[in-house]
Amino acid sequence: MIVRILLACGLAMGVATVPVAAHAAPVRCEPEKGSMQVGESWAQRRLDARNVWKLTRGEGVTVAVIDSGVDIRHPSLAGQVLRQVDLTQTGHRDCMGHGTATAGIIAGRYLQGVPFYGVAPGVRLISYKQTNEQSGDVGKLADAISKAAAAGVDVINISVQASDQPDLKAAVNDALSRDIVIVAAAGNIDKDGITTPAYPAAYEGVLSVGAAGEGGGLSDFSNTGSRVGVVAPGEKITSTWTGQSFRNDLKGTSFAAPYVAGVAALVRSRYPRLNSEQVRRRIEKTADGALGDGTGAGMVNPLLAVTAVLPSEQVAVAAPLPPPLPQGVVAKAPPIDQRAIDVATALGAGALTLAGFVVVARVVVPMGRRRGWRAGSSE
Repeated sequence: MIVRILLACGLAMGVATVPVAAHAAPVRCEPEKGSMQVGESWAQRRLDARNVWKLTRGEGVTVAVIDSGVDIRHPSLAGQVLRQVDLTQTGHRDCMGHGTATAGIIAGRYLQGVPFYGVAPGVRLISYKQTNEQSGDVGKLADAISKAAAAGVDVINISVQASDQPDLKAAVNDALSRDIVIVAAAGNIDKDGITTPAYPAAYEGVLSVGAAGEGGGLSDFSNTGSRVGVVAPGEKITSTWTGQSFRNDLKGTSFAAPYVAGVAALVRSRYPRLNSEQVRRRIEKTADGALGDGTGAGMVNPLLAVTAVLPSEQVAVAAPLPPPLPQGVVAKAPPIDQRAIDVATALGAGALTLAGFVVVARVVVPMGRRRGWRAGSSE
């Protein structure tokens, strides 16, 4: 038996176990059809990421998309994917459309005349294909996280939900120890309406994302069993799709998580000296405010996340006082010699008096001689 994971999109989904097939079935690749028509979604208007682009578009940041692959032929994603890693042995093609949609929300390029764009089009993506179906192997998910961490990415987006397993937790902890921001979908309520923690979103240190509707309130399918950091749009979502098309009807915490991953990329680009914990805290502190259980700190706010001045980041530690100089380095001033001062003053006064006599003599004596003055005699 192998434990499997589910993509965190759609409505009721949970974690299931299935037997290993005796023989591998032929690879099927039949993603749902998209549309060639696309409009601006409420999510794009609400977050208004373009308002941040004058400061940063996510340049210098690499985001790992661990999903079902990415259709790199899509015009909005052309040149955005640095590398593709297939862990399923089924090829790089996205047979679900799920990974392509996730990638588009994060990094879709702005194209003239196309009213769709990603949050951080300046980033570069690495695609880790860990499933070719609606469900997948938790071991492959853990392997993808480990490979992304080893590749030195800055942000990891995980739009899947799984059960808690030692290898998954170890991979997450390893990535966190490497200063990587991990953004994960909080998951969707299962078909029985039961809310249980979804992993890796429920692990400490992971930025867990719930789904919200246009009013900012929690979507009815968003899992409250996981600790939620922030929420992001998760209903009536527009994004890129396979076949160089678009979808305008996406829903699920799967599509909320990449909005936050994109914001994390913007923050990392703007503040490269912040560590992953500070990035996560900044995103949570600048959110729009909670609107009930399961909404965490509220709707993610890209502009505030990039521009807000947080006191916790402005505290400066005063430089320590220099140690005192060792005794004897600076010579003490000698004591005042008052007797020497008195003698010098007396000598100075005498010299001035004598000089006065000399001046008078040199002036008066010649004048007397001109007038016939003579010195007195004894005669």
